[in-house]
Amino acid sequence: MKKVLALAAGLAMAAGAALADPAEGMWKTEVDDGSYAHVKMAKCGANICGTIARTFKTSGEYDSPNKGKQLVMGMKPQGGGSYAGKVWRPSNDKIYVGKMNVNGNTLVLKGCVAGGLLCSGQTWTRVK
Repeated sequence: MKKVLALAAGLAMAAGAALADPAEGMWKTEVDDGSYAHVKMAKCGANICGTIARTFKTSGEYDSPNKGKQLVMGMKPQGGGSYAGKVWRPSNDKIYVGKMNVNGNTLVLKGCVAGGLLCSGQTWTRVK
């Protein structure tokens, strides 16, 4: 009986891990205005949000006032690794229409204006 319960618990944990959203985890941004960050992507309701967890300059890690702030907001899964929501750019304190695509250990994040016609983006890498 104990073996059956242990097996059932193990299968439940494996199923839960398999159901994790591919965007969840820690991601390293590209350098923007001389610094970059590690962003923790996690579920926020049915969507994905990203919060700045660590910040770095060329000289190393530093304590940015942006740590703890949400950079990726309400990214709703669209299927096939694509998401739509909002993105905040700390350097100009503006929020943009956001598009995101996750493929393995690569995340492409875009902030768009003009109804999504003009976009600027970054390619992030998963932190292991």
